[in-house]
Amino acid sequence: MILGTSRFDGNVAILGLARSGLATARAMLAGGTRVLAWDDSSECRKEAARAGVPIHPNGRFDWREVAILVPSPGIPLDHPTIIAARAARVEVIGDVELLWRAMRNHQFVGITGTNGKSTTTSLIGHILRQARQNVQVGGNLGAPALSLDALLSAGTYALEMSSFQLDLTKNMSFDIAVLLNIAPDHLDRHGSMNAYVAAKRKIFRPGQLKIAAIGIDDPDSLNIFKELRLRDEVQVVPISTGRRLLDGVAVNGGLLEDHGQAICDLQTATAITGRHNWQNAAAAYVVTRGLGIDSEIIARAILNFSGLAHRMEHIAAINGVQFINDSKATNSNAAARALACFNNIYWVAGGRAKSSGLRAVQPYLQRIAHAFLIGEAQESFSVELTGRVNHTLCGTLDQAVAAATAQARADGRPGAVVLFSPACASFDQFTDFEARGDAFRKLVYDLERCESEQARKIVA
Repeated sequence: MILGTSRFDGNVAILGLARSGLATARAMLAGGTRVLAWDDSSECRKEAARAGVPIHPNGRFDWREVAILVPSPGIPLDHPTIIAARAARVEVIGDVELLWRAMRNHQFVGITGTNGKSTTTSLIGHILRQARQNVQVGGNLGAPALSLDALLSAGTYALEMSSFQLDLTKNMSFDIAVLLNIAPDHLDRHGSMNAYVAAKRKIFRPGQLKIAAIGIDDPDSLNIFKELRLRDEVQVVPISTGRRLLDGVAVNGGLLEDHGQAICDLQTATAITGRHNWQNAAAAYVVTRGLGIDSEIIARAILNFSGLAHRMEHIAAINGVQFINDSKATNSNAAARALACFNNIYWVAGGRAKSSGLRAVQPYLQRIAHAFLIGEAQESFSVELTGRVNHTLCGTLDQAVAAATAQARADGRPGAVVLFSPACASFDQFTDFEARGDAFRKLVYDLERCESEQARKIVA
C-alpha cells in the first residue's frame, strides 16, 4: 500500500467508496492523514465504515476544513460535491495523482487509448518482470493506484489510464506515455468528441515526459502525434500496423519492426492475435526499449505472454466449437477488433449500449453466422442487424450461451466460434466487465463438465 505521505492543511475528503475510493481512504489513514469520506450508496458507506473509514454525516463537506477532494474516477465531474469543491477553490485530484506525488523518485509509464490499454499495460508489466525489473502494474487495470506496493528501490509504475482518471490529474507527468488509439467512447460523460480527445491528450503533460509513443492509424491520434512532434524535448515515436515506418515501430504482415529492423514474428504469439493486439505489442516494445530493456528479451517476453483475462481469452474448445471471452469489449470498436479475428462466429452481444451503437462492427457482419442478443441493448441492436445478420433476442447471458452453443452444433460449420464480445457496458446486469466475463467463463466450464460427464456415461 502507498501511504498518504503528503501533509495537508485540513482533511482529505473522499467521494466514492468502491475499490479506488476505499484504497485511497486506507492509504491516507495509514499515513496519518485525516479523512472524511462519503458515497451516495448506503451499502458502500456501511462497508467502508466496517473497514474503519470515517464517514461524513451527510456528504455536505465544510470546505473550510478540507484540503483536497479525491473523487473516484467513475463519478461524473458535474456531481454537486465536485462542483461545490471547485467553487470553494478546493483542489480536486484523483488517486493516481496522489500516487505520483508520493513516489516521484520512481519512473511512471502511462497507457491510454480507447481500446487495447489493458493488454498493453499487462504486457509491459510482463516484459519488465521477465527482464527482472521492479514493476507495479495497476490504475484502471486491476489494483487501484494507492493499493500498489511502495517501490523501495529503483522501479517503474505502469498505469493504465482511462479518460476519467486523466481528467483527475493536475500536475502529474509521466516519464513515458502511450496513446494507442482514439474512437468515440464515453461521450455521455465528456459531452463531445473534442472533450474526449482533450482528456486523452492530458497523458502527454510536459514536465517529466521523455518518450511519447502514439498510434498513428486513426485521425485524432495522428493529429496529436503531429502536435507533439513540435516539442524538441520529447522523443515522439509513431506506432502503426498499417504501414512501414523507418522512424518508428510498426507491424507488417505480423512482423514487428523497429525502424525497419525485424524484431519478432507476432504470428507465432498465440495470446496476441489480430492487428489490434499487434498495435499493443508495438507499444509495449517502445516503452520497454525506452526503459533500457534489450530487444531480444522483449521479443521472448512478447512471444510467451499468456494474455489478459476477459480480452480475447480462450476458455475452451468443446466438440469443435471454440469459446472466447472478450467481455472487456465495452464498445463497438473493441468488438469489431474481435470480430475481425474469426469466421463462422456465433456472436453473443449486448448490455448497456454506447451512443455509437454497432457502427464500428458493420464491416465484419459477414463473419457472423448468428447473433445472440442480451440486456438493455438487445432491441436496438436487433434493429441495426435486421436484414443483415440472423439474430435471436435472448435477454440474459445464460440463455444466449445455451442458444449459441446449440446453433453452432446444429450448423456444423468448421472453425465455429462462440464469441462473447458485448460491444456494451455491463451495468444493466453485472457490476463490471470482470463479473460479466467470469459469468461467461463459468457457463462454459459448466458446459464442458456436462459434456465430459455425458462422454464418460457413454463409454461406461
